[in-house]
Amino acid sequence: MDQSRRVLEEYYNDSNESYACPSWAPTVGFIGIACAVCFANIGGAYGTARAGQGIMAMGIRSPELLMKNIIPVVMAGVLGIYGMIVAVILNGKITPPGAGTRYATYSQFNAFCHLAAGLCCGLTSLISGIAIGISADAANSGNDNLFVATILIQVFASNIGLYGLITSLILSQQDYTCEYN
Repeated sequence: MDQSRRVLEEYYNDSNESYACPSWAPTVGFIGIACAVCFANIGGAYGTARAGQGIMAMGIRSPELLMKNIIPVVMAGVLGIYGMIVAVILNGKITPPGAGTRYATYSQFNAFCHLAAGLCCGLTSLISGIAIGISADAANSGNDNLFVATILIQVFASNIGLYGLITSLILSQQDYTCEYN
C-alpha cells in the first residue's frame, strides 16, 4: 500500500497535478452534461412519439378532440428543456486549467457532482417521458372520456422529471476549487 501511494505522490509531484484536481476531471463533468441532454431528449422524444400514436388513433375516431389531446406532447417536450437547463448550468461551472498554467482548478468533487447532476436529470426525464407516452397512448386510444384522469396521471409522471431537475440544480451548486500557491 505504501509503495503505490509513493508512486502516486511521485507522479503528481512530477506532473504538477494534485489528487483533488486531476487533469481528467473536466471530462467527467462533460459526461454529466452529455447524459443530461441525451437522456432527457430521448425521454422527450419517446413520450412525444407514443403520445402522438394515441392522438392519431383518437383523431380517427373523434377529430374534434384532436387539439385538446395535444397536452401530453407538450409535457413530453418540456423534458428536453430540463436537460438543456442542466447542461447550460454545468457547462458554466467547468473550468479549464488556470490562465497560463498547467494547474487545474476543477476538482474531482465537482466532476462527480456534475456527473450525478447530469445522470439525475437525464434518467428521471427519460423515465418521465416513457410514463407520459405510455399513459397518453393508452388513454387516447381507449376512451374519449378519460381526459381528466389521463392529464392527472401525466402531471404526476411529469413531476418525476421536475424532481430530477431540482435535484440536479442542487447538486450543481456544490463547489470545491483547488488553489495553488
